[in-house]
Amino acid sequence: MFGLMQDRPLLISSLIEHAARFHPDREIVSRTLEGTIQRSSYRTIHARAKQLARALTALGVVAGDRLATLAWNTHRHMELYYGVSGMGAILHTVNPRLFSEQIRYILNHAEDTVLCFDIGFAPLVAELAPHLPTVRHFVALTDRAHMPTLDSLPPTLCYEELLVAEEPDYVWPTFDERTASSLCYTSGTTGNPKGVLYSHRSTVLHSLAACATDVLALSSSSSIMLVVPLFHANAWGVIYAAAMVGAKLVLPGPYLDGKSVYELMRAEHTNFAQGVPTVWLMLFQYLDEHPEIDAKELRLKSITVGGSAPSLAMIERCHRLFDCELTQGWGMTELSPLGTIGTLLPHHAELPLAEQFKIRAKQGRGIWGVELKIVGEDGKVLPHDGKAFGRLLVRGPWISSGYFKGEGGAVLDGEGFFDTGDVATIDPEGFLQLVDRSKDVIKSGGEWISSIDLENAAMGHPDVAEAAVIGIAHPKWQERPLLIAIKKPGSALGREELLHFLSDKVAKWWLPDDVVFVGELPHTATGKLLKTKLRETFRDHVLPGA
Repeated sequence: MFGLMQDRPLLISSLIEHAARFHPDREIVSRTLEGTIQRSSYRTIHARAKQLARALTALGVVAGDRLATLAWNTHRHMELYYGVSGMGAILHTVNPRLFSEQIRYILNHAEDTVLCFDIGFAPLVAELAPHLPTVRHFVALTDRAHMPTLDSLPPTLCYEELLVAEEPDYVWPTFDERTASSLCYTSGTTGNPKGVLYSHRSTVLHSLAACATDVLALSSSSSIMLVVPLFHANAWGVIYAAAMVGAKLVLPGPYLDGKSVYELMRAEHTNFAQGVPTVWLMLFQYLDEHPEIDAKELRLKSITVGGSAPSLAMIERCHRLFDCELTQGWGMTELSPLGTIGTLLPHHAELPLAEQFKIRAKQGRGIWGVELKIVGEDGKVLPHDGKAFGRLLVRGPWISSGYFKGEGGAVLDGEGFFDTGDVATIDPEGFLQLVDRSKDVIKSGGEWISSIDLENAAMGHPDVAEAAVIGIAHPKWQERPLLIAIKKPGSALGREELLHFLSDKVAKWWLPDDVVFVGELPHTATGKLLKTKLRETFRDHVLPGA
């Protein structure tokens, strides 16, 4: 027997419809690429998203088409989030920090038909355009007065002109909630990036979970500084969750330095902020340079950190500087991305602050909707005793069941769990703590760097016999790559020459911070590099400028 409840599909368009109807005047504030502060609202975002859907329809975009963005956190990018998915097309947010070859691969693999870009990325688009056979339209996210004028750009449409030509009377279509809504490629694996294809259903369910008190505790009284980029797993889902509850959003554009972040947070009275640890380190540096500032005037209540684990010192300093809680979240692009959150349990309030901080330094407890298990090398489930560690697997309604176009093959075990590639422990209270990574991927400032790709690039130098890359602790970026290489006999290859050789083969921020030449590298019995030994050997290595 079925229940007698109405069956309405869970669609992303319902989020912005709700926000426009019940929180129409709640502000969306963004710092634009043109340098101005743009004040909008859910009512306006909703109307412009409908104009956008009409404009895209006129350009020939149909349901299932992929539309790519190279854009920062602004009101225009937010409009794309709702206008594209709302009409049944797929929003494909692309990380502009990747190496141009990776971006080209991603755009072509997705077969995007439209590319929307912020004006600051015009030179990158001009470089990419001749190699993007499926892109029919290029759209600059600006007005006519600020249109890029590069001669090498392909014919480019003006976003504001597209919108003004349309009426905001578009009717959002109704379709199956399992329809794909957005696409985000993860570079957290070796080899080519893989696409994670979200659905309307998964996105709405993830938003519901994010708003819960024991998760992000978002509400209509939240004023959110959204520093985490919109191209990082849908800004951790907050761009959707905020509309669900009518929270104010403050979007900083590309201006993420300490001064800009501080001034915008102070001006907009933000009480909630999200971003990778690097952003907060830059804010700390700015405050250190201006001791006359009382950081408590920001009136922050909560900061959520993800992408990289915050240090214990950062957790303590947030409490001291802002009198607010720093809460760590763990997840992955494949998890939409929330998997765990470091909110404390009631009895933890009785503990000394130092003990509370130690608990917050863990990756957090599982949230509703995400099942966690750790397994040993034999595949058997291990106990949640805080001691046993094994591969971390997850299962739930907003967790990937496979990669776009089947890349990587089957990714689930026999019970439908996804292997995260992390090694972890889970304690009796459910707190997850990552122990190591099963893959030697380096995380720097919230971004992934592939050690294998760097090694392959280094070994492309004619004087390099063998190379290994490991992550070295860094006070600002958490980890930075150290390149350890063996020179071929008789070679006079030096550090600077090798770094110069790599400079046009990998993204600038991937370049190793240091190079060490050795006589031999340790290997396992099967011939693989023994990176555990390398990490032990170079554990105390000090990187230049660190």
